[in-house]
Amino acid sequence: MKLILRFGLSVFLVACESTAQPLPTHPAAASTQTFATSVAIPLPHLPTATQQLQTTNYKSPQPSPQSPNFSSATLDPADWKDLPVIPSHIDKSLRNVYEYGLSLGNDPHAFSIFGDCQERPAEFFGIVETDSSFYSGLTHDLQQAVDNFRGSFNRESPTAQDGTTPGALLWTQWHQGNFGCSFSETPVGCELRIRRPSFVIMQIGSHFESRNTEYLERIINQLLDAGVIPILATKADNRELDDRVNHDMVSLAFEYDLPLWNFWAALSDLSDRGLYVMEGRELQGAIYLNDEAKQIHRMTGLEVLNVVWRAVTEK
Repeated sequence: MKLILRFGLSVFLVACESTAQPLPTHPAAASTQTFATSVAIPLPHLPTATQQLQTTNYKSPQPSPQSPNFSSATLDPADWKDLPVIPSHIDKSLRNVYEYGLSLGNDPHAFSIFGDCQERPAEFFGIVETDSSFYSGLTHDLQQAVDNFRGSFNRESPTAQDGTTPGALLWTQWHQGNFGCSFSETPVGCELRIRRPSFVIMQIGSHFESRNTEYLERIINQLLDAGVIPILATKADNRELDDRVNHDMVSLAFEYDLPLWNFWAALSDLSDRGLYVMEGRELQGAIYLNDEAKQIHRMTGLEVLNVVWRAVTEK
């Protein structure tokens, strides 16, 4: 698998904002198929180096022993729907990634999020640090994980903003010079510099592009080169109508032996999959999470972070 080869070669309801930042137009876009509100972005050269539901009402999904294992499964377009919500297999080589990152100065107490407005603090993880009753309702293991990563849950970042796509994460102007970023660096590069995370949760794709997978692969490679462990995640919606984004995200998790948070599967029992159409954004369709889905979002995300963290640190 690519991850092993790499380290053989190198030692390695509050609504979202109402207006998304437009992606840049580019001459090549006219000849490149695009989707949603996005256009294709030329790849830059990258370096190689709250209405809260109570937690007691939430039942944690358990990995199924019959679920396919990334290292042995043969994927076809439908296999990803049967994968567990919480990964049942964490590749041992990820410990090498983690330790390599520590040698570069990565912070063992920091993680970052790559996503859109539904991964910003007010919609996702912020409550973990701002509501003591939420924290007290967690299991002891999850409280330990929160304590280890405290400071990462309730922060704004250049990599989790309204309308973010994989291509936007590689565009030097997406952050508009905010968050301490310079216009010479991409949001990914900026976040790696200012945060020095050891883990990154990647849940991107509701706003998608024809080169989504190519951009995602470039981001994954940059993270691994920096000694950061990517945690890939499926999304709740099927805005593209053929599930290509989730299928491709799972394929990348398999290809690189990376942990997958199959969030899509966590919503299977909810009416309308816990999705609704936001007023004023009717053209986007049902892509926004209702309160019940938000609670499942933050709880399963926290569980996946905990599982991966404990696996690579042998806690």
